[in-house]
Amino acid sequence: MATRYAALLRGINVGGGKKVPMAELRTLLESLGHEDVRTYLQSGQAAFTAGHGDEESLAAELSGAVAARFGFDVDVIVRDHAYLKGVAGACPFPAAGLEPKQLHVTYFSAPVTEGRFAEIDREAYLPEDFRLGDRCLYLYVPDGLGRSKLAEHLSKPRLNKGVVATSRNWNTVRKLVEMTAG
Repeated sequence: MATRYAALLRGINVGGGKKVPMAELRTLLESLGHEDVRTYLQSGQAAFTAGHGDEESLAAELSGAVAARFGFDVDVIVRDHAYLKGVAGACPFPAAGLEPKQLHVTYFSAPVTEGRFAEIDREAYLPEDFRLGDRCLYLYVPDGLGRSKLAEHLSKPRLNKGVVATSRNWNTVRKLVEMTAG
């Protein structure tokens, strides 16, 4: 049975490095046997229908194909529609009342626990805040990500050791749900 997925590629087309044109990404996904491939923006997300594999094997397959085609390694997270819809629906912040730039989701390749973030003095960053979800972290930054001290702290490599982490703003979170819908 075919399943609809989104692929989230980490760190492409930013800062002049790791260029992956979206037309070539669509072609690459099609060459792997996937159908109804669509991309969104230039920052590394694609939706596709796959008749084989699971999230982990599809992520590994795409990561290997990108390395072979473009000559560099890219971390990839693949998630199905039900998961993406669940993440959007479980947002602990009042998403409907916020500007999309104020709310972000960091998707993780594996589950993470509160213990990973125990060193963070949340009170020191208020009104910025974060909450954990199912293999994700919801981040509320009222002044936007670029000015966020909490986001800077959360992106430290030691906090993300052992997992792939990639963040998307709320507009993209909603768009991924839409793109992976039946």
